[in-house]
Amino acid sequence: MAEITSELLITRLAEWGVDTIFGLPGDGINGIMEGLRRHTDKVKFVLVHHEEAAAFMATAYAKATGKIGVCLATSGPGGIHLLNGLYDAKLDHAPVLAITGMQESAVLGTGYQQEVALDKLYEDLTEYNQVVMNPAQLPTLVDVAIRTAYARRGVAHLTVPNDIQIAPAGKDPYSTVAPVRPPSTAPVYLAPAVRPRDADLRRAADLLNAGEKVAILVGIGARGAGRLVEQAADKLGAPIVKSLMGKMVVADDSPYVTGGIGLLGTKPSEELMEEADTLLMVGTNFPYTKFLPEPGKAKVVQIEIEPARAGTRIPTDVPLVGDAAATLEALLPLLDAKDKGLLAKYREKMKDWRESMTALESGERDPIAPQYLAQQLDALAADDAVLTCDSGTIATWAARHWHIRGNREFYLSGTLATMAPGLPYALGIQHAYPGRQVIAYVGDGGFAMLMAEFHTAARYQLPIKVVINNNNSLGQILWEQMVLGYPEHGIRFGEPKPDFAAWARGCGGFGVHVEKPGDLPGALREALAHPGPALIDVAVNPDEPPLPGKVSYDQAKKFAEAWLHGQPRKASIASTLFKDKIQQLKG
Repeated sequence: MAEITSELLITRLAEWGVDTIFGLPGDGINGIMEGLRRHTDKVKFVLVHHEEAAAFMATAYAKATGKIGVCLATSGPGGIHLLNGLYDAKLDHAPVLAITGMQESAVLGTGYQQEVALDKLYEDLTEYNQVVMNPAQLPTLVDVAIRTAYARRGVAHLTVPNDIQIAPAGKDPYSTVAPVRPPSTAPVYLAPAVRPRDADLRRAADLLNAGEKVAILVGIGARGAGRLVEQAADKLGAPIVKSLMGKMVVADDSPYVTGGIGLLGTKPSEELMEEADTLLMVGTNFPYTKFLPEPGKAKVVQIEIEPARAGTRIPTDVPLVGDAAATLEALLPLLDAKDKGLLAKYREKMKDWRESMTALESGERDPIAPQYLAQQLDALAADDAVLTCDSGTIATWAARHWHIRGNREFYLSGTLATMAPGLPYALGIQHAYPGRQVIAYVGDGGFAMLMAEFHTAARYQLPIKVVINNNNSLGQILWEQMVLGYPEHGIRFGEPKPDFAAWARGCGGFGVHVEKPGDLPGALREALAHPGPALIDVAVNPDEPPLPGKVSYDQAKKFAEAWLHGQPRKASIASTLFKDKIQQLKG
């Protein structure tokens, strides 16, 4: 058979190192599917049940590997379905290439069936966005798209009309007018070595050396530089606070770490931000500015790879534009050794905090405390396990009770904070790392949105483990409503309760439902040991509040207002809060 343009697309992707494409076929990409069929030896196509899941899988693949993630969808509704997962990539700066179909070029603009101008729809989303209008443009547009996705850490989009997909490869049907020839490029990208100027490094060191109470805040941009962050902490006598996305940068048992920040963070981290007179931010764009030092109260040095992001969250005295590791390596020799008094103080605070969290992990409470589920998962998972997490109360339990140790990794939708990525994230990462233990730790609300992808895991025999923290509600929204002073409304799913374990078994995987705390450890062990995909659905206390590390007067006041305005189930919530306090006092 004669080579078609879609083959150039697929073979060029393979030359870029792409080995997997996540997607769903449709009549708008039948030519591209033929290109994939002809080159199954080069690129694997993973068939999913929903395009949103394909985009999440590509995003997770990119986050975990640093390599370009690729998803594929048909024209019109297929391309629309990709958007939520692609916005996750955009906001968390993951390199992803989305490929979509488009109606034949001869009928564009006529209101043809499923005609959606996906290039226009994707304008806000993408760093590179192009309609392929001539077979001669490929494979060059693939090169430009992928280079741009890497360089700008975001989403690139190519949409290809049906007739272009199946046109003869390399054909140029038009007469040349300008002094040009069909484009020719190479599948090569070289990341720049970004290091701040020496003068800026000296200014940063002087500011940090002058600080009396220095704190360090790290984000996912410091991934791979954890050892250097700890060296800076040791020199500066500075405790390390971690954003949720940056949880895996430094081990949770590090003597320098005070845990997370924000509503999901720890009391010591919040107190440190109130006390610090100097802050070193490394690879973080933490958005919740209320939890950062008040402007003018602390001097700030920020290490940030993207110049436009330096100083967007808090006034920055010395921005250091550069890669986290390269910048820290250059900065460390300029730092003076400081007294370790602040570190010692916060190590004691963290000891108390850990005891407080341990007290809430009791297996004696019935219904099952979500903290106990998280603790058991933490205890039984491998030291190189990858945990993917959904948005909601589940993120609070993961932040506080899932510990980074060994080579563990942790991924979630950080900036978009969308529901539903936990399960497809696990599939994408399991494809990238077939030999590692990958666990999706999700809520029942998020799981239900894309639960069909458990069948995808079963079809590909991916040994992912799905652990559902099932409170039969939209738990995070419940508490957010109450903190506003409003009684809960429209957030509990009620009866009949879905049988997620039966769904898992119906897909050909392992599935078990757990309601009693005594049954939980054994069920988790069995699920983790199962050679294929496994799901454990755990009924947890639906009235367990994900309280912030430090409850403010205003939060308590609004909580009381919700009580007075008719909060349902207040007796059960009050009982849970009472039991929490008793457990902590016992601890």
